[in-house]
Amino acid sequence: MLRFVLSRVVLLLLGLVVASALIFFTLRLLSGDVAQVIAGTQGTPAQVAAIRRSLGLDRPLVVQYGAWLGGLVHGDLGRSLVTGSSVSSQLVQKMSVTLPLAGLALVFGLAFGVPLGVISALNRRRIGGTALSVIAQALAAVPAVWGGMILIAVFAVQLKLLPTQGYPTAGWAQPGLALRSLILPALTIGIIEGAVILRFTRSATLDALGQDYVRTAAAKGLTRTQAVIRHGLPNVMLSVVSVLGVQIAGLLVGAVLVEQLFALPGVGRMLVSDVGVRDLTKVQGELFALTGLVLVLGFAVDIVHRLVDPRQRAVDS
Repeated sequence: MLRFVLSRVVLLLLGLVVASALIFFTLRLLSGDVAQVIAGTQGTPAQVAAIRRSLGLDRPLVVQYGAWLGGLVHGDLGRSLVTGSSVSSQLVQKMSVTLPLAGLALVFGLAFGVPLGVISALNRRRIGGTALSVIAQALAAVPAVWGGMILIAVFAVQLKLLPTQGYPTAGWAQPGLALRSLILPALTIGIIEGAVILRFTRSATLDALGQDYVRTAAAKGLTRTQAVIRHGLPNVMLSVVSVLGVQIAGLLVGAVLVEQLFALPGVGRMLVSDVGVRDLTKVQGELFALTGLVLVLGFAVDIVHRLVDPRQRAVDS
């Protein structure tokens, strides 16, 4: 197990370094000049050049990357080229919206996908089971923005149960209002992610139904449903844990998209705004933080899967 953890730590560190290089050098290919943005439309070439020198943008790219990478090692994502404020502090503030949103979406996705996936597999030869499978395929293909607009029309405009947009100024100091603001956005992502989980759970349950231990349990007097729930569901959940490692990236991307639709002050809205003004330091810090979060969560899922799966532990022994 120790060897497995160490190998994953090495891969994680390599992944972070490669991601930092890709983000830094790819952003430099974007058109536009932040020095020109700061100087404004009336700025002279001399003023723009002076701003560029003061920001260190006239140094070779490799030198700029080395300085940024050195800061990352110490947990410093740099300072905004436009406002001069700390990227790390702003990111922490925005993450207080984005991370709860992604977490709530994951809860909705699991609550929707796992039980319906099992039901669909147990009723695979009936109309209900087939209908669930077809609905899951359709929902997995629904664009998040369109799905969010439908939810707004139903739950906010018609039923007036939840707010259409916005987030309390005091944030989580008003937990009830903050949670209400996140329910519709999280439901938008959760339904789509849940459809993917449903399809995967259905496939894993069908596989469990064909296993000897389920047939043996059924031969001893359990119904097929009881045999699957008691003996097959633990193996099904191991498969679901595996797919969560892949779905985490989709959850964060979905969170970034729906923040625009629901006017949530999270990382997604900040990222779009910073790209518009070519604030490269903030954009690269935000992209690196999101990429790093996906890699770290994927690492954690790998470790958890290794710990709870007896077949994986047997490989170590």
